[in-house]
Amino acid sequence: MNTNIASLINPCIPVPGEDPRETVSREVRPVPDRYRNSIGKYRIVRLADCVSCGRCEEVCGYGVHTKPEGYALMTRPRDHLCIGPACSEHGRSCLDECPRKALRMRLNPNLECLGDPRWTADLILATWYQAGTGRIPPPHLEYRHGASGGGFDRIRFRFEMERSCRPVEPEIPDPDTGLDLNRRGDGRPQIHIDIPVYGGGMSFGSVSLNTIVAKARAATAWNSFSCTGEGGYPEQLQPYDDHMITQVATGLFGVSEETIKRVRIVEFKYAQGAKPGLGGHLLGDKNTPVVARMRGAVPGTALFSPFPFHSVYSVEDHKKHLDWIKEVNPDCLVSVKVSTPTDVDMVAVGSYYAGAHIIHLDGSYGGTGAAPDIAKKNIAMPIEYAIPKVHKFLGAEGIRHRITLIASGGIRTAYDALKAIALGADGVVIGTAEMIALGCVRCACCESGRGCPRGIASTDPELVTLMDLEWAAQRLINLHNAWRAQMVAVLKTLGMNSIRELRGRADVLCHLASYEHRRPPGENGHPFAHRIEMLLKR
Repeated sequence: MNTNIASLINPCIPVPGEDPRETVSREVRPVPDRYRNSIGKYRIVRLADCVSCGRCEEVCGYGVHTKPEGYALMTRPRDHLCIGPACSEHGRSCLDECPRKALRMRLNPNLECLGDPRWTADLILATWYQAGTGRIPPPHLEYRHGASGGGFDRIRFRFEMERSCRPVEPEIPDPDTGLDLNRRGDGRPQIHIDIPVYGGGMSFGSVSLNTIVAKARAATAWNSFSCTGEGGYPEQLQPYDDHMITQVATGLFGVSEETIKRVRIVEFKYAQGAKPGLGGHLLGDKNTPVVARMRGAVPGTALFSPFPFHSVYSVEDHKKHLDWIKEVNPDCLVSVKVSTPTDVDMVAVGSYYAGAHIIHLDGSYGGTGAAPDIAKKNIAMPIEYAIPKVHKFLGAEGIRHRITLIASGGIRTAYDALKAIALGADGVVIGTAEMIALGCVRCACCESGRGCPRGIASTDPELVTLMDLEWAAQRLINLHNAWRAQMVAVLKTLGMNSIRELRGRADVLCHLASYEHRRPPGENGHPFAHRIEMLLKR
């Protein structure tokens, strides 16, 4: 890719030859919202009766009320910092302490148009909070699950519902959240990641170059991986080669021997959970000259990946594909990404015998904002059914210990990731959660070149500059820190010393249907959730 062309997209992106790895750290640093008016759950109204006495600033411990030195009047309340009624439960409230009763609080009306049942307004705000601070969200935000009425939203850890939580000694060491990816013992390198999470494939063209590089920097900081998707391998990713997965999809866009040799993991994308049977597609207005050059296409034309690989119609053909990659790059691991049809367990076994190191199951809940609903919601098997099906079948075949099982497709929270692992996965891949951390508001206009108002999923040179690379990378680093803290707290509560002990432990989970005839003991049915919060605050 021409460096001068890349610099026109965003001058802050590093050019080939620069190596910013020394500056990539997983240190948590506060990163405020990049917009002047942040969205919060509550709206604080200051009435005309206010005399700017400053009492609300003294009482509030969250920075909602400020009166700058030298100013006679209080500034407008910073609503996004307010935790609402929970403030009264933890101490004094500004509403109660105001001598003139000049403050009013109500739900933010903007929440009515933010989110959906799967990604509720609370989940979006909680993800923004984690990305901004690197910490667990405050108690007024539900950060564990959504309100879809199905999937992981109907599954809980037993300690959340029952009074059977074991005491936790805060002095015990943190459980190990690391994961080894090569279990075949085939002489190929062992690859270890520090968290059981890595970034999903998002191609250059579907999202901006800033988004792709930010994901790569966060993966480098956390010794994990990000994926190029099927849009080629931009040169700006070269400093992060050791933490990149390059994808070989049916369109073979941007695939070459040079890109295959650059990475430690190569992923074959046979199907995508969001649109199985359709292949990928990039509409013409996102296929800018820079994108077209990377993909070897004509600018302005819509690009469609065929389905399936027309060179693969049997396990033997599948093995030839994997052997090809292994011959080109003798030091890489091979991942196979498949959707979740009813016979996905047989597909997984076939991939193992074809030589795959990683089987990546992609369920139907995730996917791009450009995926049509008819495919996204009606074809692939929900991931919470596919994981235990594959896990048990591989165990029955006697090969479960020799393959790494990764799940994706609707992993929104750290709790979703832990539930997937408890059902039988080794780790998870996330995509939408990373976009939310960067400020996505779920407007579902990803398919348009100028459709993303926040410059995340845009190829428009003007919109791309709306998001600074350093800001974006730190937001993702913070998000991973918050997720890992929650994972450590849950593992301590379960009495486990590593994330690997949780794999396949479906007995620590329960379904809400088992409790619907009872009244949940405690707010939101989480009587022991405060133990997790206490651990995270230590």
